[in-house]
Amino acid sequence: MPLLLVCLVLLASCENRSRKPPPASSPPPIASENETAGEATGEEPGETPAKASGGASGEKPGSGLNAIRLELEPLKPKMAYESLAGIEHAPGEEDSLYVLEQAGRIVRVPLSGSEEDSIFLDVRDRVFGEGSEQGLLGLAFDPDYETNGLIYVNYTTRTHTVISRFHADKGAANPGTEEVLLTFEQPYPNHNGGQLAFGPDGCLYIGTGDGGGAGDPHGNGQNKDTLLGKILRIDVDRTEAGKPYAIPADNVFAKGGGAPEIYAYGLRNPWRFSFDSATSRLWAADVGQNEIEEIDWIVSGGNYGWNVKEGTACFEPAEGCEPEGLAEPVWEYGRDEGQSVTGGYVYRGDAIPALDGWYVYGDYVSGRIWALRVPESGKPQNELLLESKRNITSFGTDGSGELYLCTPDEIYRLVLGE
Repeated sequence: MPLLLVCLVLLASCENRSRKPPPASSPPPIASENETAGEATGEEPGETPAKASGGASGEKPGSGLNAIRLELEPLKPKMAYESLAGIEHAPGEEDSLYVLEQAGRIVRVPLSGSEEDSIFLDVRDRVFGEGSEQGLLGLAFDPDYETNGLIYVNYTTRTHTVISRFHADKGAANPGTEEVLLTFEQPYPNHNGGQLAFGPDGCLYIGTGDGGGAGDPHGNGQNKDTLLGKILRIDVDRTEAGKPYAIPADNVFAKGGGAPEIYAYGLRNPWRFSFDSATSRLWAADVGQNEIEEIDWIVSGGNYGWNVKEGTACFEPAEGCEPEGLAEPVWEYGRDEGQSVTGGYVYRGDAIPALDGWYVYGDYVSGRIWALRVPESGKPQNELLLESKRNITSFGTDGSGELYLCTPDEIYRLVLGE
């Protein structure tokens, strides 16, 4: 390909960012849970892996992570939180977190000193979040937030998902600066997805659920003409064709064949995705229907199978589905381990060296927290870190790469135990 054409293609993807696209390689073949659990813990396949014990901390099995002991250290709240749904940090701020309340508030939480928590944004007047899975679900700070003060949020009204941009100044975002970028109908009050994140290419990535209803009754996961059941990717630095954003030229359907915003499809309810800050790999956790929770490597144009498959299994009918062209998860687990996966992050902090390069994630129902390593070739390794006995709604990192998680009303830091 001529050099000029290569440059033009790169410029067409979120052109004002000096970034690179996520890796495009396919995942290695998935191994069964028992198979890799035996390798990770020294137990025979089919045995129950050793469990971490005791409340919010527990002993790690003696291999892989060097038998480290991890604990959940609660942050002392300076205000009462209600229905926490997410944790983010702002570029240039290593001493604070931003937590999302499902009802429609974003709270700035200082990590040190005597500074009080403060309301960063309050949009409860336009968010519908009365129970179920609706509400304020996602927040992303512009990569150039330190200079432009722009933030992006994902919230639901009673019937729609809304992706909006706001301007922040002097420590708070102004609700009156809202610019709606994208809105689409939600047929049911569940499976809204909600994650927002800027990729290494400078594009905004958006996670959407299949719209709800048991089994994806409208077939949205496999419907390339709808935005539901997808990972979307848009360029918020440009506009085109009457839209307040542009379509990256290398999106899979940018030239036709489906909705141009689509980056990947065939997802049921991706509850949290994140980019590895070292490799740019995009990891996503997709909540299952009846049997399987899955972890995926998301690549451009990938079809992750829902509702033809749930994880590696045929969905309905239970046998005879056609797997050709469907991406396999890099890891999955069944209802004996949990019932609602919560995606996390590849750890790249300094406080827990043994955890470097491991993808840390959990389950909302069982409260278990695991670490997963997936080599480019060979079998994945999955290790139980601890039994938190908490409803884990989301993970997050601070500016130094240290890991946090939230429950509906508390925030914790993942730390080394004594």
